[in-house]
Amino acid sequence: MSRTLAVEASGIGFTYQEGTRALESVDFWVESGEFVAMLASNGSGKTTLIKVLVGLLKPDQGTVKIYGQDIRRLSRRDLCRQVGLVLQNPVDQLFAATVEEDVAYGPRNLGLSEAEVQLRVSESLESVTAAELRCRAIHHLSFGEQKRVSMAGVLAMRPSTLILDEPTAGLDPAGEAQMMRLLNRLNREQGITVILATHSVDLLPLFADRIYVLQRGRVLKQGPAPEIFCDHEMIDQACLRLPYIAALLHKMKQTDGVRINGLPLTIGEARMRLLELIPEDMIMKPAAEQDLGKTKSESKE
Repeated sequence: MSRTLAVEASGIGFTYQEGTRALESVDFWVESGEFVAMLASNGSGKTTLIKVLVGLLKPDQGTVKIYGQDIRRLSRRDLCRQVGLVLQNPVDQLFAATVEEDVAYGPRNLGLSEAEVQLRVSESLESVTAAELRCRAIHHLSFGEQKRVSMAGVLAMRPSTLILDEPTAGLDPAGEAQMMRLLNRLNREQGITVILATHSVDLLPLFADRIYVLQRGRVLKQGPAPEIFCDHEMIDQACLRLPYIAALLHKMKQTDGVRINGLPLTIGEARMRLLELIPEDMIMKPAAEQDLGKTKSESKE
């Protein structure tokens, strides 16, 4: 069965006018419906690659295709209908006086009827759990609310693919988790292809199907989270770190000789691996299990 590629970039190179070589022979592809992350430290070219993927920058070599079509042959309107970009700083994206006006801007520019515009405003705000913000002034929103509203404005265009630059930047841990769950829901429930650039590693194993690691404008490696984070030499080369739980257990394996099976990347996986090392009689069982065991013992007597 042939796969459908939402985004396919081949041999991408880009040099800024002052001479900085930002991308060098980058190959990047994402299947329709995937959740893919670009993981890189600052200055590695991930934001430049995003701008190339959405046509804001023209590469000096290589090609970009969106659902099999060369973006050079797509009009700006057609491109925006297929790919939506959410910038790192929502202030760079929000410009209207109220939330409703801002989210409605894109659909109105498509020439849709006012009834359709209002429907899209409602649906997109609900999809990012921001329906209650509809009549609020933009400057009265918190930073996290601004992030969600800027995403709603993009979703109102109903793109098949959503590309986000550092969507969790500036958020507290609760806001970061909320944002990742939101993106996961859009991906799993609505089928929107999600591509995000980040240098935050802790939540990626929970959500990303694949991860691209970039350094100095090149792709060092791509693959599922276990393959990426088990390559410690590559992680160090990219100036990144392991997820905190994986870093702790890796240290226990190296320094303390703890025989942990594999390298768990999430708290749930770590719990399972550690329970394997603890004698069964030391593990506290749920009260219901203890009562059942006591009843069986008494019946034997």
